[in-house]
Amino acid sequence: MRRSFLLSVTALLCSSLAVHAQVISTDAKPDPAVDYTRLNRIDSVANDYVAKGWVNGVVTLVIKDNHLVQWKGYGYADKDSKKPMAKDEIFRIMSQTKAITSTGIMILYEQGKLYLDEPISDFIPEFKNQRVLDKFNPADSSYTTVPAKRNVTFRDLLTHSSGLDYTDIGTPAGNAIYTKAKIPSGLGYFDANLLDRMKALGKLPLMFQPGEKWQYGLNSDLLGCLIEVISGQNLEDFFRQHIFNPLGMKDTYFNVPQSKAGRLATVYTEDSLHHVIKWSHTFRHIDPDYPLMKKNYFSGGAGLSSTAWDYAIFMQMMLNGGIYNGHRILAPRTVELMRSSQLDFMFNGSDWFGLGFGLTSPKAAAKNPFNEGSFYWGGYYGTAYWADPKAHLVGLIMTQQTPDSHGELMTKIEDVIYSSLIH
Repeated sequence: MRRSFLLSVTALLCSSLAVHAQVISTDAKPDPAVDYTRLNRIDSVANDYVAKGWVNGVVTLVIKDNHLVQWKGYGYADKDSKKPMAKDEIFRIMSQTKAITSTGIMILYEQGKLYLDEPISDFIPEFKNQRVLDKFNPADSSYTTVPAKRNVTFRDLLTHSSGLDYTDIGTPAGNAIYTKAKIPSGLGYFDANLLDRMKALGKLPLMFQPGEKWQYGLNSDLLGCLIEVISGQNLEDFFRQHIFNPLGMKDTYFNVPQSKAGRLATVYTEDSLHHVIKWSHTFRHIDPDYPLMKKNYFSGGAGLSSTAWDYAIFMQMMLNGGIYNGHRILAPRTVELMRSSQLDFMFNGSDWFGLGFGLTSPKAAAKNPFNEGSFYWGGYYGTAYWADPKAHLVGLIMTQQTPDSHGELMTKIEDVIYSSLIH
């Protein structure tokens, strides 16, 4: 009887410790694997860029071995009002939305609702028997096409190898064709119906044969639409139920509530002389107030706003093999698939691409601090994240500025972080 009781207590203790190990520790106890004198060099680097007027505000966050070792705000969330950059400032994370959308698709994959090499036309018939761009006339946006060799699959979308392009930020041909057909870029606010616009996209030519190359495009917006079609929920509700609430991501939204509007960082750009100026309401067709505009068009490629802390939780879940705080979002093998190279070619000349992430290849690891197998991406307005499985590290660097002629700030901060790791 006593032995049975002790075994039960031991099992409960082990279970409690296992759950605790999944959660980011925020205690003030120093991590013996980090040289804090070196890590604190982030302060001088970030403050120097702020002082020189090269960037108005930055937030950095570093997690080592599930332990929060650095999280600070630098400069201003709003320069005009001198509002300090709080470490929990809310940022428009733009393309950092893509990894969350990819996770949503993989949740449905685990439910048996789809398979990776299934044609997406099984769910949106407008993508059946597509055509591929052959010749394009920039004078009037007319074009000729040839038949696609095969249908676009979920794997194609997850790896940006489908042949889709982008409106506004894509190739000249793709931008012209998509704009003429009123296909939203997903960057900002759109008074449109997501499924209707994705059906229209399915009738337009692909820019290349599916699977033959990597090209940034509306793949994640289409994946978000597919989540809505397959699940029967809108993307906002799906993310809330399956990802945000289980993980405790309390500051991640398509529609930022008015009660948190004061925590939304101001967006900046540069003038012709590279002076940092405020992003206007009409610049590049993106009103920076879009997070506060009530919307129903949820862009799975660019629509979310979040904090460094919330996104760190999401990345730590991925680093943990799909689990955080006792909530399993994905199976370990599914996460392994997402973090594995999926293409037969480098996507940018030096790195691999997985199911929703860029992946550091041996070639890239030989020249940069990230270890082989690190997975990463960023956002249009100057945000970046990565997770390094070998170093057990999660890093985030958040600004709200594009273009940024001093974007090397991120590289310098990454270098400082890795120089502080002593084992």
